[in-house]
Amino acid sequence: MDDEKAIRDLIATWLSASKSGDTTKVLSLMSDDVVFLVCGQSPMRGKESFASSQTALKDVEIDGTSEVQEVKVVGDWAYVWTHLSVEFKARGGGLSKKRAGNTLSILRKQDGKWLLIRDANMLAPVS
Repeated sequence: MDDEKAIRDLIATWLSASKSGDTTKVLSLMSDDVVFLVCGQSPMRGKESFASSQTALKDVEIDGTSEVQEVKVVGDWAYVWTHLSVEFKARGGGLSKKRAGNTLSILRKQDGKWLLIRDANMLAPVS
């Protein structure tokens, strides 16, 4: 499979798994030593840290769209710049919250599979 297509498929799979609440699938798309950078928070390091953060979202439906702006592959490394929009809705109803902004992700190919290793997420609230 073409590397750029595989990376775009990874993004689509991430969004789909997030929407369905499939944390196991999302975890399979990242390296064990993944690091997430989010404004105003300490870096989130590792799959376990990510998995723990998802418990706070167990009653929330996540619906996101990602517009890929750029994909660059250099050997077994790649980066992706996207514009991401995410809506968080309580499963029982109520108000939704929307966030949008740019992300910059670094991926590494391991055993023939692309995995997220670093992610800088610059989403801000949308009114």
